[in-house]
Amino acid sequence: MATLTISPEEEKRVKAQGFLSNKGTDNFSARIITVNGKITAAQQKCIAEAAEKYGNGNILFTTRLTLEIQGVPFDKIGEFQEYIAKEGLVTGGTGSKVRPVVSCKGTTCQYGLIDTFALSEEIHHRFFEGYAQVKLPHKFKIAVGGCPNNCVKPDLNDLGIIGQLIPEYDEDECMGCKKCPVETVCPMDAAKLEDGMLTIDPEACNNCGRCVGKCNFDALPGGKTGYKIYIGGRWGKKVAVGRALDKVFMDEEEALSVIEKTLLLYREQGKTGERFAQTIARIGFDEVQKQLLSDEILGRKDEILAAKLHETGGATC
Repeated sequence: MATLTISPEEEKRVKAQGFLSNKGTDNFSARIITVNGKITAAQQKCIAEAAEKYGNGNILFTTRLTLEIQGVPFDKIGEFQEYIAKEGLVTGGTGSKVRPVVSCKGTTCQYGLIDTFALSEEIHHRFFEGYAQVKLPHKFKIAVGGCPNNCVKPDLNDLGIIGQLIPEYDEDECMGCKKCPVETVCPMDAAKLEDGMLTIDPEACNNCGRCVGKCNFDALPGGKTGYKIYIGGRWGKKVAVGRALDKVFMDEEEALSVIEKTLLLYREQGKTGERFAQTIARIGFDEVQKQLLSDEILGRKDEILAAKLHETGGATC
């Protein structure tokens, strides 16, 4: 049995930098932030070299799309960080704060409705980096999905964004075709021919955009791009499915503003140790939504960020 020589204080200190203890050893797994699960070929080469030079040669992928290099000795941590920094890479991703942003490949996916890589990178810079020193009641996870297929499960994150394409239906152009291609292609059965006319049920439609451009007579020539935001999702020992805000946001900056208001609300009104889902359950969804659809909380931003709150957060992993 190996003798452990790293003190709990030192282990806690390096964990805050993204180095997690390898059970039963004095070695650590170095958690490298990928911004949104996308790295360059040069970065990939650097990571592989670092794994061989400082670790045991193994590289693991985490559920937050970060990379972990196993077996890094405690006394090599600083040297390791300097080595990966030459390709703009950093370690981190732990603690009671905004965690690494997860994105699907909606930018290049045939079903993608928004530029998920660009949006998730902006969220990374504004809130993962920009709020890096902001202590929250617990960890806060954000996911960006390009369409309602929900591949990265945005509604199981504290905050999730799902790309939308809201169809613009011109009833005057509908010819009531016996076999309607729009009805055929709709995966939600929201588009139906009724009395010789196409109808779209707004309650059933999930704005996947599959119907856009499918009508032979241009009854559905286009759609409006939007952002659906879910709040209060959580996966783990206690599962909570996030609930969508009533409004679909048509402007990216407005969606980003909602993220900031959510973080400010959680920091100010969340109790230390509770996840955002618990904060919503305690305050009430309607009240939380009311605050997020208003800009009042932004007027108190400096006050909220300066307050001494959650000095010891609730995140243990």
